[in-house]
Amino acid sequence: MVRRLDSSESDFSSAFAALLGEKRGSAPAVDAQVASIIADVRENGDDALVALTKKYDRHQLDLSAIRMPAESIEKLADQADLESVEALKFAADRIRAFHERQRPEDLRYRDTASVELGMRWRPVAAAGLYVPGGTAAYPSSVLMNAIPAQVAGVARLVIATPTPEGNATPLVFAAARLLGIDEIYPIGGAQAIAALAYGTASVKPVDVVVGPGNDYVATAKKQVFGDVGIDMVAGPSEILVVADGGNDPRWIAADLLSQAEHDPVAQAILITDDGEFADAVAAEVELQLETLPRAEFARESWNNFGAIIVIADLDQAPNLVDQIAPEHLELAVSDPDELFDQINNVGAVFLGRHTPEAIGDYVAGPNHVLPTSQTARFASGLSVFDFLRRTNVIGCDAESLAQIGGAAVRLAEAESLDGHARSVSIRKEFRPFRKPL
Repeated sequence: MVRRLDSSESDFSSAFAALLGEKRGSAPAVDAQVASIIADVRENGDDALVALTKKYDRHQLDLSAIRMPAESIEKLADQADLESVEALKFAADRIRAFHERQRPEDLRYRDTASVELGMRWRPVAAAGLYVPGGTAAYPSSVLMNAIPAQVAGVARLVIATPTPEGNATPLVFAAARLLGIDEIYPIGGAQAIAALAYGTASVKPVDVVVGPGNDYVATAKKQVFGDVGIDMVAGPSEILVVADGGNDPRWIAADLLSQAEHDPVAQAILITDDGEFADAVAAEVELQLETLPRAEFARESWNNFGAIIVIADLDQAPNLVDQIAPEHLELAVSDPDELFDQINNVGAVFLGRHTPEAIGDYVAGPNHVLPTSQTARFASGLSVFDFLRRTNVIGCDAESLAQIGGAAVRLAEAESLDGHARSVSIRKEFRPFRKPL
């Protein structure tokens, strides 16, 4: 039975705090295991990849050909359902069009002291794209990971995707072919992240590793960060639906289950100001679980981590939403924009009764790789910016240095960094700095 919270109850604050405090991420044992896997790959390279893939994916890699041959990729891609491939093309066009609008322009100007200032954007040289392939395969993740990198101008894109027991999903490889990516490694888990970060004889290392994954993948990304860049440390999927009584409870139940089916530790939460509607949604969830193919995952998620929160008025919702800081937020209310204006912490928002979260997973355009576990308080979804480096530009001539150098000398001396001061003053004798009138 899903938990139910009511803002009118005296214990609401403590119950809500307990909901926020629940941990759905990796255990300390996972941290230690991942560290061991990373160390193994760094020390033993390809041999470790072969052994770890056999152990965890029950798949025997060919040590002499860890990178998938072009003919194998083509053969798998050719097996993909043609109608699904057309849907991928449709989605790719929309995703690319959105991300093209994110591309920043270089900035160059001269300020009032005639100092040249600016920013220059350049892509990283290589990006590793992790595409999950465990309990489910995600060809949509190929598009969401790769397209912003391509828009940024990354020259080398590398896909790592597990093939448990040697079973590959043709549509994943069709998506890679659609985007022109031919460097693919059938490895997964922490060993894949380690190979992308540090390289082996077969895998040339990359500069940035992106993409969602399980506890082992998320933990590995956290541990390699600093040696390579990462997009984020993503945890289990989550959805928060704020809905009034004007909705069809079947729709809202389906939306909640759309994320609960991802994983037993996914989270689905409903906030509503209508108690009878809450009852109807809860009943409808139980009905839909009877026919949902991934009901085993969804039921465990719903019963262990799901919640229905009944509030007296929708005006209470923004404060609760900001504390939850959800990955996905649906505002299924009569005026979603008014409510959204009061909300700050969310990975992606879906406005109105006719915008199910799943539309954002596939074809809307914005990226579906989003911050989870309350990290939307400070993090954002995957974008073109994750594949770009920003370089500051500063240029002085003798005249502009004369205008601003005195202040630099004064501040350097105040910090007892006389070498800093000398590197400025040696070019020109400055009068003592005085505060401008």
